[in-house]
Amino acid sequence: MLFNSIDFAIFLPIVFILYWFVTNKNLKLQNFLIVVASYVFYGWWNWKFLFLIFFSTIVDFSVGIRLKNQNNQVKRKLLLWTSVLINLGFLGFFKYYNFFLDNFIEAFSFFGMQIKANSLNIILPVGISFYTFQTLSYSIDVYKRKLEPTNDFIAFAAFVSFFPQLVAGPIERATHLLPQFYIKRTFDYSKAVDGMRQILWGLFKKMVIADNCAEFANQIFHDSAVLDGSTLVLGAIFFTFQIYGDFSGYSDIAIGTSRLFGFDLMQNFNFPYFSRDIAEFWRRWHISLTTWFRDYLYIPLGGSRGSTTMKIRNTFIIFLVSGFWHGANWTFIAWGGLNALYFLPLLLTKNNRKNLDTVAKGRILPTFKETLQMLLTFGIVVFGWIFFRAENIDHAFSYISGIFSSSLFSIPHFSGMKQALTTILLTTLFLAIEWNGRNDKYAIENLGLKWKRPVKWVMYYTIIIAIFWFSGKEQQFIYFQF
Repeated sequence: MLFNSIDFAIFLPIVFILYWFVTNKNLKLQNFLIVVASYVFYGWWNWKFLFLIFFSTIVDFSVGIRLKNQNNQVKRKLLLWTSVLINLGFLGFFKYYNFFLDNFIEAFSFFGMQIKANSLNIILPVGISFYTFQTLSYSIDVYKRKLEPTNDFIAFAAFVSFFPQLVAGPIERATHLLPQFYIKRTFDYSKAVDGMRQILWGLFKKMVIADNCAEFANQIFHDSAVLDGSTLVLGAIFFTFQIYGDFSGYSDIAIGTSRLFGFDLMQNFNFPYFSRDIAEFWRRWHISLTTWFRDYLYIPLGGSRGSTTMKIRNTFIIFLVSGFWHGANWTFIAWGGLNALYFLPLLLTKNNRKNLDTVAKGRILPTFKETLQMLLTFGIVVFGWIFFRAENIDHAFSYISGIFSSSLFSIPHFSGMKQALTTILLTTLFLAIEWNGRNDKYAIENLGLKWKRPVKWVMYYTIIIAIFWFSGKEQQFIYFQF
């Protein structure tokens, strides 16, 4: 079920009414309603894959129970690895089986050996990478004794399948979200209003910015072989705002929807395109995944401690794994490797934690130095997104070679250029609003709160009208494929 669909517009009020007016006096019943609603929400896409979520829930719940009273370290490790291997086994089969098979065949063909093996027609379950990592965080934290295992199966099932963030995050930690299912929740009007504001802004990001940018990015990437270098740059920039508006828009809707039901989810994006270096960008982009890899992979490997060789190794591991997490394609691995190369100079010179505050904090405009830093960081991020968006490695390199041609300094031109001008103007306005709200959790969190009510409602209706008037052709959320 898509957030920007009529189905969800009907589904959400029904669940909201049942949650606050029918089951509000019984916590277990509320949690059970969340489980049912979440399974309906996911099953709307394909009910056959509900067994994966349910099986993963049973496995990790059982592992947690057994870890509670198990002090033998060998048996504890065995229980943890049971959870890890089952969860990653499902993820590996559905997401990477054909990738490894195809590359295995190609590797042997390179040496003149022909192997006959048929790939499988596997449908990738929506959001499997997200809920797999979410439930794994529970098993790992219980193993490390950072979290007391739960005896409440309904609460745990609600944590694993919580519908607002089930298919595209944020990837919540059990230590943060699970305890919220134990506490009686009362309706908070101010929290609900704030949630609605964030949902509204998320819909604007998705339907006005992302969907419009997607139309032109798709056109330019598809016809990249015959377009000028300047037009290819424009196409990469369109994709840059498409993926940000799409993914951060989903996160805003998820977080806002959660607040309607009395839950707080972690912030997943923190205005990443205003970053002054690539390290700051990665502290602000897809925060839930970045911190997951940091805590469960990077730090256990040794993190930034140890020799220079170890630092380089760990940096490449974390970025390559992050790239591979996104999909079974060498383009994602190349994207991860490129970001590792971006990051290394900052790490080795100990400048990776230099820009921890908000850019131009307390000022309307950035300094000249900050402007240059942001433009440089934005430029290398845009360059990296070419690999992320390209169909394959050959396409990525041909796209890049097309950029660095004599036509780079020409005026961008393609068949949809006139229509694209409106999207460029809307994106410029969007950036201005984002810049104004860069100190908040989302751009319009505090915008207009002190205005008179009529003026405030004019702002809301303006955004709503813009969504209906300027929304692009409906596009599936990009991260559903991950």
